[in-house]
Amino acid sequence: MKDLTTGSVGRNILRFAMPMLVGHMFQQLYTFVDQIIVGRFLGKEALAAVGASFPVIFTLVALILGIATGGTIVISQFFGAKDFTRVKRAIDTIFIVMAVFAVIMTVVGISFAEQIFRLINLPEELMPMATSYFTIYASGLVVFFGYNGVAAILRGLGDSITPLYFLVLATILNIALDLLFIVKLEWGIEGAAFATIIAQGTAFIVAVFYLNKNHELIKFNLREFAFDWEIFKQSLRIGLPTGLQQAFVALGMMALMSIVNGFGTDVVAGYTAAGRLDSLAVIPSMVFALALATFVGQNIGAGKIDRVKRGLTRTMLMSSATAIVMSILLIIFKYPLMSLFTHDKAVIDIGGEYLTIVSSFYLLFSGMFVYGGVMRGAGDTIIPMFLTLFSLWIVRIPAALLLSQKSIDFFGFSIKGGGLGQAGIWWSIPCGWGIGLVLSYIYYKTGKWKNKSVVKGKLEPATITR
Repeated sequence: MKDLTTGSVGRNILRFAMPMLVGHMFQQLYTFVDQIIVGRFLGKEALAAVGASFPVIFTLVALILGIATGGTIVISQFFGAKDFTRVKRAIDTIFIVMAVFAVIMTVVGISFAEQIFRLINLPEELMPMATSYFTIYASGLVVFFGYNGVAAILRGLGDSITPLYFLVLATILNIALDLLFIVKLEWGIEGAAFATIIAQGTAFIVAVFYLNKNHELIKFNLREFAFDWEIFKQSLRIGLPTGLQQAFVALGMMALMSIVNGFGTDVVAGYTAAGRLDSLAVIPSMVFALALATFVGQNIGAGKIDRVKRGLTRTMLMSSATAIVMSILLIIFKYPLMSLFTHDKAVIDIGGEYLTIVSSFYLLFSGMFVYGGVMRGAGDTIIPMFLTLFSLWIVRIPAALLLSQKSIDFFGFSIKGGGLGQAGIWWSIPCGWGIGLVLSYIYYKTGKWKNKSVVKGKLEPATITR
């Protein structure tokens, strides 16, 4: 556990972020290696099928993971206030909620897999592989939620190192099982799904045994778990907007996937591989924002609002610097990186086009996420939710349609589009980031986020300045 309410602001955030950065890189390595092996050994059709599955998986898990984020903030604020009794009750409550939702989402995913893929206009030749992969993956959502619940709770307690150990174990096991199931045993695309859920399940089981033996606040004993309605309502108040935001973002990703699917298998495969590289490149910005959220939560809980502004400044500098470096690296090495996934020239060219356009604007993404980290750490998640949804549904998705198509039929009227093809979809991404950054900055400057803490009575009105 790490107390972030004392000591150097920049050093605290950096030290807290680094294990999470390594952890998130390993977490992305799950799907990164999956898709390299799938693309190399099973072909571009299998690569496209796996890529088409991820927006659907994200949609199933987004709401509950957002609510868990609210629980993490509640835990961090109780921990900052040194209220360990309510920290323990919050941990129990979060695990109970995640377990219930995991079962529900598993049933929904398995029951409606084919209908969901048809809804997003998946090319017919990809349907059997995508449905098979997704059904197996959905059957492992219980262990997925279990592992991510452990990691979220430990982050709320200021511990970003312990989850890393479990994640490294899972990643190494996942790579080994990918090679065994796909290359050696020739299980096809199903082998990639089995490898992932077995690896995540193993990491979760090991985490349970380790924490029961070594951690004073986290004990997994089903007979002693206690559900606290008040803490659940506090977590829901903070986490539901984030969960709804994540759910609508996930639905937005499905809508974008539907547009991409309309351009055929090569574009889907190129989008899948480039999107995986893109996901790796933006991890530093996301991790700095996560670290800042915990830092803000603890310091608001301790009544130290002055440290929050300094935390924002330090985080913005660190996150911006890494965003610039990532932009340069992806633009220079886009084609060699794409060739890791496939030898198909059409797919490589499409992915390279995506990376050139999108990675040039990582600085916008970085700033947007950092401002969001301050608001969420303070417990203010309503406005960030609306800002994100506006930038996605009002800016990005309409822009993707307008820029990619030559014309669009809208309630009987024909609207002239940009006719850029798939490149129009890629350009819509930085358009959304830019609007999101501007709106986030404007709301941050109002200072209204400073009064949303679940720990009341520590901030005197005179200390709250803009």
